[in-house]
Amino acid sequence: MSTADLIRVIFSVIIPPLGVFFQEGFGKHFWLNILLTILGYIPGLVHAVWILARR
Repeated sequence: MSTADLIRVIFSVIIPPLGVFFQEGFGKHFWLNILLTILGYIPGLVHAVWILARR
């Protein structure tokens, strides 16, 4: 795990869409994560961790 990966994980825990943005950019996963985070913090967090882990 590199330093950049660690920073993405920390940002994903604090603000899930930010971690997804650093990984994917302004793609469909970013907007989906925004929606999930609005609906509830936990779904957004789970989605962000899934996006980071699949790499």
